[in-house]
Amino acid sequence: MGSMFRGEEVALVQLFLPTAAAYTCVSQLGELGLVEFRDLNASVSAFQRRFVVDVRRCEELEKTFSELTLMGFLEKPSLKLSERRCLGDPAFLQEEVRRAGLALPLPVGRLPAPPPRDLLRIQEETDRLAQELRDVRGNQQELRAQLHQLQLHEAVLGQSHGPPLAAAHTDGPSSERSPLLLPPGGPHQDLKVNFVAGAVEPHKAAALERLLWRACRGFLIASFQEMEQQLEDPVTGEPTRWMTFLISYWGEQIGQKIRKITACFHCHIFPFLEPEEARRGALQQLQQQSQELQEVLGETERFLSQVLGRVQQLLPAGQMQIRKMKAVYLALNQCSVSSTHKCLIAEAWCAVLDLPTLQQVLQDSSSEAGVSAVAHRIPCQDMPPTLIRTNRFTASFQGIVDAYGVGRYQEVNPAPYTIITFPFLFAVMFGDVGHGLLMFLFALAMVLAENRPAVKAAQNEIWQTFFGGRYLLLLMGLFSVYTGFIYNECFSRATTIFPSGWSVAAMANQSGWSDAYLARHSLLTLDPNISGVFLGPYPFGIDPVWSLATNHLSFLNSFKMKMSVILGVIHMAFGVILGVFNHVHFGQGHKLLLETLPELIFLLGLFGYLVFLVLYKWLCVKAADSASAPSILIHFINMFLFSSSPTNRPLYHAQEVVQYVLVVLALASVPVLLLGTPLYLLRRQRHLQRRPAGGQDEDKAKLMDSDACESGWGPDEKAGCSGDEKEAEQLIASEVFMHQAIHTIEFCLGCISNTASYLRLWALSLAHAQLSEVLWAMVMRVALSANLRVGVQAVVLVPVFAAFAVLTVAILLVMEGLSAFLHALRLHWVEFQNKFYSGTGYKLSPFTFAAEDE
Repeated sequence: MGSMFRGEEVALVQLFLPTAAAYTCVSQLGELGLVEFRDLNASVSAFQRRFVVDVRRCEELEKTFSELTLMGFLEKPSLKLSERRCLGDPAFLQEEVRRAGLALPLPVGRLPAPPPRDLLRIQEETDRLAQELRDVRGNQQELRAQLHQLQLHEAVLGQSHGPPLAAAHTDGPSSERSPLLLPPGGPHQDLKVNFVAGAVEPHKAAALERLLWRACRGFLIASFQEMEQQLEDPVTGEPTRWMTFLISYWGEQIGQKIRKITACFHCHIFPFLEPEEARRGALQQLQQQSQELQEVLGETERFLSQVLGRVQQLLPAGQMQIRKMKAVYLALNQCSVSSTHKCLIAEAWCAVLDLPTLQQVLQDSSSEAGVSAVAHRIPCQDMPPTLIRTNRFTASFQGIVDAYGVGRYQEVNPAPYTIITFPFLFAVMFGDVGHGLLMFLFALAMVLAENRPAVKAAQNEIWQTFFGGRYLLLLMGLFSVYTGFIYNECFSRATTIFPSGWSVAAMANQSGWSDAYLARHSLLTLDPNISGVFLGPYPFGIDPVWSLATNHLSFLNSFKMKMSVILGVIHMAFGVILGVFNHVHFGQGHKLLLETLPELIFLLGLFGYLVFLVLYKWLCVKAADSASAPSILIHFINMFLFSSSPTNRPLYHAQEVVQYVLVVLALASVPVLLLGTPLYLLRRQRHLQRRPAGGQDEDKAKLMDSDACESGWGPDEKAGCSGDEKEAEQLIASEVFMHQAIHTIEFCLGCISNTASYLRLWALSLAHAQLSEVLWAMVMRVALSANLRVGVQAVVLVPVFAAFAVLTVAILLVMEGLSAFLHALRLHWVEFQNKFYSGTGYKLSPFTFAAEDE
């Protein structure tokens, strides 16, 4: 947790890896995730690097396991599944396992990257298993297709289409009065009736019948019937229905037309025997073949299940190992080769605390090669990356900070303070015991179930967002319960935990309220100046009697507005104070006097004094003097105008003198803030240039430190860096003055705008309370005040309460919660972090196999 307050110290190390042990060393570094490799071959094309052949082999093998599809199939979407298998779909293994309804198990334990010599073995085993699976699946498809044809043929022969009909062969279409059968001995007595039988898909049957009738001009008789049972499609496996048909005709030309038309409709044509006994014999033979084929198909599917079981065991481990192997070779491609070609040279960022572990890992990994790998620190010119270690609790808060910008190297990290301030500012806008408790319970349920695999594997994006911020939601709900007790609001209703500090009985006894007086006055006033009416402040939070007062909103309006200003000034002052730790750490002592001190004088002299006036009036002005209590707003305006108001009495003795002094100090701090740092840096540069060459070393180092800190990183990095000293010595006055002028204007104007920005705490708190009040009044109060029987009202309350619960969750929890979250986010990013946090760094991204293991 020590690195949470400031990023860890990171060093640039150079690794000398023996060629024989380079793969093993990098593989072990990937398991531990200690270093981030720098690309030493940035100018070399990816196709010209040393291990490009190994990367390609891994990619080819990875394609066999992956879920991707060949680009060729994307260009040819019309290819059937069977055609894709024949061509060798790269997702073949995984697709077959999923098609069989099997789940891929997670690999047991952490599998290391396999040695390079195992790559060929894994590839041969995978290809052999894929070919075996392809052959078995192909045989299964052929058997299913043959079985499907037999079942269709069986259905055609078994379907009852009536007795064979003979159509009259005439020179033209027959009329209604012409007989269908001609007397024997006619001119066409030598013609023979032929038959075409088959099956067609139901949605094509009507079109087929219509086209046959039009093309053959009615010289045929067609009978269509739908099959009673559904047949399994041999490709998709889905049940489908078929229509069987029997067509009788005369003449070879008509037969040719019928065959061409049925072929265009992709009909299945089967031989049809006219004698009934022959059809029965053929039907029995088809049934026997179908039974034998089903037995062979069953044996094939059982063998296919065994092959799929082996694939199911191979895929998870194989996928993980190949991904790790590919990552190792990609990391090795970032290394340069020594002149003797006996070792690889790599550069990497590593935390200083992990350097002993790094050296030990390299020694253990290279012990078999006979030559030990070496790691040593080297000077750097670039700013090191930022490393802040997090856990499951702090990750969401660190994510809020990093969304604004990753902190520069060893800059003060706002995340530890955000753990408290962010939920608290959210709760100030969302304060309600009931709403906060619902949010807390929802987050608590996610926290308790965080180790369940089903919860982690959920793919819903909204759920992943909530689950990732479960600890943030937990604290937000907990703080909302706390502020809800302060506001004394639970679903907009006040609760009486302690006795009220106001006594209505004492007011009635001492004011002489009679029945006639009570009848004439619907509103009564409690005077705290009367003894016994105000017994003392409520022990915790706001007195519940205020929920009955007509000036309840005015009271909360004044209270929350002043509370927002107080919290805002404290929050901004805390941000300025955190900047002190940056200046001390980076050796910028001059900024303590020339920047931090003027900033505090300006902020606290004006707006800190406003907070003092609010607190002083709360503590020192009594109820007896409330009628003549001075206005803080008028005093604050007169403070800037250097004037006084005779009708607005001062709060304390010599108030005007104090205010004038504070304004003068605040105005005097502006030129110090504007000119102090640039003049100091220019004076040091001029002093350095006047010194003799032999005595410039110390001052040159100091100037380099100051200039380095101005550019974004401190002397701790420069101490071990080999930057260009001439560039460090050169200081452009115009740029320094311009940078400082922008900073001064931003801070001075920001103090005013940022203080006003914290009034959003007041606005959103009142909006949340009023929305909750309106929802209660328009839904629950209407149902509770209905003059109905007890049983009827109980029945009515069920849907009313359901509607109240849905609206509460949808509007007050989700919408209002999201609004308060965004406003709290803005207060941290703009009003708080810009006082000390630059966010111009970049993260340390170590080379690790953690993603592959997950």
